[in-house]
Amino acid sequence: MITEEEFGCFLAALRFSAEKHSRQKRKDAAQTPYIIHPIHVTELLWTVGGIRDIPILIAAILHDTVEDTGAGPEEIQKQFGEQVLGFVLEVSDDKSLPKAERKRLQIIHAPRLSLAAKCIKLADKVCNLRDIYQSPPADWSLERIQEYFRWSEKVVAGLRGANPELEACYDSELARAKDKYFA
Repeated sequence: MITEEEFGCFLAALRFSAEKHSRQKRKDAAQTPYIIHPIHVTELLWTVGGIRDIPILIAAILHDTVEDTGAGPEEIQKQFGEQVLGFVLEVSDDKSLPKAERKRLQIIHAPRLSLAAKCIKLADKVCNLRDIYQSPPADWSLERIQEYFRWSEKVVAGLRGANPELEACYDSELARAKDKYFA
């Protein structure tokens, strides 16, 4: 059972993430408001992954704020605590590195993540995969889409064993993506 205090903290994290992502759009053709993505990730953790741990759900709502909005780690630590910050940092890329290096490091770091961070990363990969195969960015070629799918498989290989339900969901989405883009 979630306490009133936990729910209040979750709502504060949702508001924080919405404010930080307020001017951002996804890369899909519809340019969906970015906040939909962390909401989908968190919802997937709850509905498919069976995650009921509030710090993990809060970290999922905040998972892209440090990486993509300029929110400082100190802001997250002050408002949501060291544990949430730790999970967020585990799943955040270092944007000072070139994109190819960030992608390479995700593959290398995946097996070393905490169980909580692995679950967040799995849900994130499911949502990204689904978004790309349903409505890819307009400027992405077929080759780039296929490359993303192959790369995500390598990241998820390092996350295996964390949450069988999320892994099965990823596998199902990947099969749909491959049917559409590799046929």
